[in-house]
Amino acid sequence: MKHTLALATLSALLLSGAALADDVMKKDGVLVNAAGMTVYTFDKDSAGKSACSGACIDNWPAVTPSANVMAPYSVITRDDGAKQLAYQGKPLYLFKKDLKPGDRNGDNFKDVWHVVKE
Repeated sequence: MKHTLALATLSALLLSGAALADDVMKKDGVLVNAAGMTVYTFDKDSAGKSACSGACIDNWPAVTPSANVMAPYSVITRDDGAKQLAYQGKPLYLFKKDLKPGDRNGDNFKDVWHVVKE
């Protein structure tokens, strides 16, 4: 019974387009947060480790995780002790200069920041 209920819940989430994390979802082929803001990765990060701190994290705020995180999402611990959502091991960020949902001003910024295509 529990197995059937879990499968039904998962199926409903997938059919609704919801992500398997409360924090992000797929929209127009890229990941966005719950407010519709574009989500990015940073080429200088390694799997499970953020290389963005100081002025970098001011311009590229980390996506913070909720309690409901399932694969392919995970949670990493930043050097400052804060938790950050990751997708396939890569830490996720927003861009300070994206002012409204759908903006992608950070895509290919300095050739090291990229929207997350699922």
